[in-house]
Amino acid sequence: MGKVLIIAGIVLIVIGFLWSFIGRLPGDFTFQKGNVTFHFPMMTSIIASIVLTLILFILSRFR
Repeated sequence: MGKVLIIAGIVLIVIGFLWSFIGRLPGDFTFQKGNVTFHFPMMTSIIASIVLTLILFILSRFR
């Protein structure tokens, strides 16, 4: 269990580091009307889902 937590922490640090350089992706939508701004990160959500699925798949193979 300890190794899994260490790997998960390292992965989160790497993702956070890359996120600061990437910023918004082309599939992220931002709508503005007056004083209201709505940001819907569609592409970011899809990529995060794919990455988490791959990580969980790899971790389940080691059990």
